[in-house]
Amino acid sequence: MTRLTRREFAAGIAAAGVGRAAPSPPPALTVGFIYNGPKNDLGYNQSHAEGRQALRVLPWVKAVEEASVPETVAAGESMRDMIFQDGASVVFATSFGHYDPFTIDMARENPGVQFFHCGGLYDERKHPKNIGIYFGFIDEVEYLSGMLAGLATRTNRLGFVAAKPIPQVLRNINSFTLGARSVNPHATTKVVFTGDWVLPVREAEASSSLADQGIDVLTGHTGSPRVIVQMAERRGLFGCGYQFNQSSMAPHGFLTGAEWAWGTVYLKIAEMIHQGKSVTNGTIPRRLAGTLKDEFCKLSPFGPSVTPASRARVAAAKASILNGSLEIYRGPLRDNEGKIAIPAGKVLKIEDTELDRMDWLVEGVDGRAKG
Repeated sequence: MTRLTRREFAAGIAAAGVGRAAPSPPPALTVGFIYNGPKNDLGYNQSHAEGRQALRVLPWVKAVEEASVPETVAAGESMRDMIFQDGASVVFATSFGHYDPFTIDMARENPGVQFFHCGGLYDERKHPKNIGIYFGFIDEVEYLSGMLAGLATRTNRLGFVAAKPIPQVLRNINSFTLGARSVNPHATTKVVFTGDWVLPVREAEASSSLADQGIDVLTGHTGSPRVIVQMAERRGLFGCGYQFNQSSMAPHGFLTGAEWAWGTVYLKIAEMIHQGKSVTNGTIPRRLAGTLKDEFCKLSPFGPSVTPASRARVAAAKASILNGSLEIYRGPLRDNEGKIAIPAGKVLKIEDTELDRMDWLVEGVDGRAKG
């Protein structure tokens, strides 16, 4: 017996349509989303899936989605289905591995469709003009999360479970540590790299190992740090989340976390397209990026153990970030090998592209940025 796909089944029902009321006019804009994992991972994929929900306030938008799309030719097939079966004229590919070559190939095949990729490395010399890149600078929120870790620790030992030592991950480790050391100069961060984005067994082992070494605040940068936060709760440690709100995983020890707010991005892009703008002709920025002030990211709710005094210190730092008086990457800063990473008098603003090439870990981090 032939198995019908979801779209084939829906098309058959629509074609049957006997005795049904006339369909309502189609939305003016159909957009498609693909995720590389489940929509309920309490992590990166769920942050995008919930961001898509923000489009519900726009009656002229229809959004279709597909979860657990591998970073293989399946990504191209899903995008093609959305274009030709669902009528999508805009496609959001959310995983880094969906970009090259899959989004690039689909953009070449479909010049009338606009493609937006989260975090991709666009090269104007060889990539199609109908691709836009979007991302957020979450360093500032990691800094605030690190402040709470530095205020909460009793051992001055923080733990960070990370997937890979790529620039974005190194930025988060460094921002978290700088935040912790801004309120507690004795705080240090021990880093363990697991090797990939979703390795729950390895993440649990790394978390447990860090707990055995005396750390008392645990956080991480993986596809979904739910395992890390759960292990912190199980071992009686404080936990800080990432990507999405993981407070439900640690009702006692959760401090806060750094979350994405992709709904802001999706609403912004949809509104620009509705106004007749396009990434193809440059009226939508080729690289759309935002900060805490732009509401591309946010701080998770405080946990029950966070004191009023700690809340006030974080609130004051947040206000300074928002008014521009607090810059995270202000020299002099040394790396954890003793070399000058940012010299005295130099300030790297959070949007500075030099930070996109970060290959070092800041003083106070126990770990290796390379190899």
